Amino acid sequence: MKSASEDFVSILVRVGTSCIAGQGLFAAQNIKKDTRIIRYNGEKISKEESDRRATGGNAYIFQFNDRYDIDGKTLKNKARYVNHSCDPNCETFQTERAIWIIALRDIKEGEELTYNYGYGIEDYEQYPCTCRSKHCCGYILHPRYWERIKEQ
Repeated sequence: MKSASEDFVSILVRVGTSCIAGQGLFAAQNIKKDTRIIRYNGEKISKEESDRRATGGNAYIFQFNDRYDIDGKTLKNKARYVNHSCDPNCETFQTERAIWIIALRDIKEGEELTYNYGYGIEDYEQYPCTCRSKHCCGYILHPRYWERIKEQ
């Protein structure tokens, strides 16, 4: 994986209709494994402000660190269209200054970009998953909790 100090090459992506949920982000070129695809952009906000906005219905809040979150609701943030999947082709990578979407494997042009949102187990029933993966656990949930919900 590239280090944070390496030059960033712009990767072509497009927003389109998703089979998972509403709109999605799609590869507009072939992408190699470990490529930094796109940065999750937005306003850096306090945890208190983050809670206020999330309670108001903002679904684009990304936890950044112990003090701040990123509000990715801005239309300039194409990364906000990356949907959840239980069998993702991407993951997030955090530096001190940024959150990146990174390819977990080679991705073909036209393929929808996805990552596992990694939600906790608290109130997981409120977040049903529609990823349609053969490995889908049924909820937008971090894989470490999958066995626990199978037991219930």
